[in-house]
Amino acid sequence: MTMPARSVRSKTSADKGHPRIQEMPTRPELSLIKGTGKARRPERGPFAEGARRLIGWTRTRGNPLLRIMTSVIFLAACMFGSLMLRTQMVQDSFEATRVQHEISNLTQDVQDDQNKLDQLQASLPDKAQQLGMQPQQGLNSIDLQGYKPPQDAQSKAGHP
Repeated sequence: MTMPARSVRSKTSADKGHPRIQEMPTRPELSLIKGTGKARRPERGPFAEGARRLIGWTRTRGNPLLRIMTSVIFLAACMFGSLMLRTQMVQDSFEATRVQHEISNLTQDVQDDQNKLDQLQASLPDKAQQLGMQPQQGLNSIDLQGYKPPQDAQSKAGHP
């Protein structure tokens, strides 16, 4: 399809009244250059490449039964995974409750042992009196400022 040539009319034209005929510049044709697509895109991993292929595959019009079966299998796998995660969460909850009860029982045992130890310490002076020991009465102190060893100890230390 060829376009008719354009004519330009200008007030500044030297030859008034005669339109100037301009030729249409030819437009370059666009063409697809193959093999440069990967050079422009950054390198992607295998997961991204697989996802791109899956999206391209879903856009095709053939094999709708295969697409439906793939979707059903994917949904079933997701539901199974969700069920497994929920079951694991419930088991972990029961385990946490059991551990919490065990911790409270151990804490109670420690408190009972501490009370028993306090009772034994309180009854220690009574036990000592039953064994014939006398409690300390008054204040005893030792003054070492004017200490002189006895004569017998000096003579024994000096003469073997």
